[in-house]
Amino acid sequence: MQIVRRSVAPAVALETTLLVHGVPRSEARALSQRLEKAVRDGGANPALIGLVDGVATIGMTSQELDLLLDAPDVPKANTANLGVLAHRKSHAATTVSTTMELAALAGIRVFATGGIGGVHKGYDTHFDVSADLTALARFPVAVVCSGAKSILDISATREALETLGVTVIGYQTDCFPMFYCRESSEPVDVRFDDPEDITRFISHELARTGRGIMIANPIPADDELDARALNKWTTKAFAEAQKAGISGRGVTPFVLGRLHELSEGTTLRANIALIENNARLAGALAAALQ
Repeated sequence: MQIVRRSVAPAVALETTLLVHGVPRSEARALSQRLEKAVRDGGANPALIGLVDGVATIGMTSQELDLLLDAPDVPKANTANLGVLAHRKSHAATTVSTTMELAALAGIRVFATGGIGGVHKGYDTHFDVSADLTALARFPVAVVCSGAKSILDISATREALETLGVTVIGYQTDCFPMFYCRESSEPVDVRFDDPEDITRFISHELARTGRGIMIANPIPADDELDARALNKWTTKAFAEAQKAGISGRGVTPFVLGRLHELSEGTTLRANIALIENNARLAGALAAALQ
């Protein structure tokens, strides 16, 4: 696989799936600029990661991002198809798992995203577990996120992280956050209140274990959504997905898209607020790791 590295230390990895598939294309460029600014405000350099004509590009330019945003159909690169997409010289947007893989390859130790994937509801009858979880067990990258996506089975996801030996740090929280909501019923492994203390820990822990670490950073309090309203929208979105016969990898983007519509843009605004907040914290951590 051909690789281009343009990242400048201290660097924070950013994924392209969020921009290409997670928000309306009309808002993607502005969001990219906001995330890059948040990383720089934290004291580090943004490194956007994606596949451009099959080349794994770590530190994409705005022109390269435009190529992906202007393309009619850009696949998501997961750990199973990354090599195939590179072989076929395809554009591709990197997910959490492939962003971690390429960031680790480039020596980037901090990655900012919104929420990780995990164990889907109904996994006991239909096994559906995100590759994000195994990526955390494979690649030594600290992932700053707002917990797992709220549409997942949070308890099962938390249990899977423990089984895989992934340390979950709560940044100024004792609770595992739930994406749009600051708290779930699940605990974190350890609470840290000071970013410098976090960096001292992860600097040694990433090297010691060769595994990733999750840094759970709750959505800002002013941007948190009402849990009852969110549950109502989520239930309706899942019912619509089932009625439409959508399954497997198609469920998550469909449900998240419908949540944006049902909430009249509230979930989209919350999504942008939390990822921007995560990018700022990730920038501070990356800068302190120097």
